Amino acid sequence: MKLEKLKIMEEHFFETYPKGFEDEYFVPMLKRHNVAKLSAFTQEVFSKEKFSYPEQIVENMTKVVSKSSMVSLFEKPRFRDAMLAMSLEKKDMLSIGLEEMLHGSFKKGFNIMLDILVEEKQAKWSLISVIPYYFSPKKHFFIKPTTTKNILKYFEVEEIVYKPRPSYEFYRDYTKMLKTFKKEVNKNLGDNNAKFTGFLMMGMEATS
Repeated sequence: MKLEKLKIMEEHFFETYPKGFEDEYFVPMLKRHNVAKLSAFTQEVFSKEKFSYPEQIVENMTKVVSKSSMVSLFEKPRFRDAMLAMSLEKKDMLSIGLEEMLHGSFKKGFNIMLDILVEEKQAKWSLISVIPYYFSPKKHFFIKPTTTKNILKYFEVEEIVYKPRPSYEFYRDYTKMLKTFKKEVNKNLGDNNAKFTGFLMMGMEATS
């Protein structure tokens, strides 16, 4: 049933937009999100050698969050203020967590970051997933709660249960499912993981 729905969604998408995401309809949208520019910035400021300076790492985390069109306007100032008020010890741990996520053990880094964000009341899916996504947009996924819940419901996925509090286990299982879906559709739909989830979101609206 999942793959049947996915194939119907794909067929409808290319009937409506024969050029896929190259269609002129998407030009303003892609320009607004400006993933390429933010990815380049993220890859530069979070390259492995930059992690010798934890305070700068946390400052650049705030910059990425503030520039991202995918993070809620309500979450941005709260995250900024939390990062400014954070102790040097916590900034160091947050930096260690992000370094692990991007350059070491994703699971270990995810859990280190999650512990700090929970303490700071900033444990949001968007905030923990946005930087890995920009750093590697073909590998990692940005987790938007509403879209995520809708995808699981639409494809009748019962074995993966969404919860507002982030967890590595959910991220692992949910993104594994999305990667499986990607393999079943035109490769142009999966050249960027936010485009792919955008395709799913549009497809759900069009075929529901």
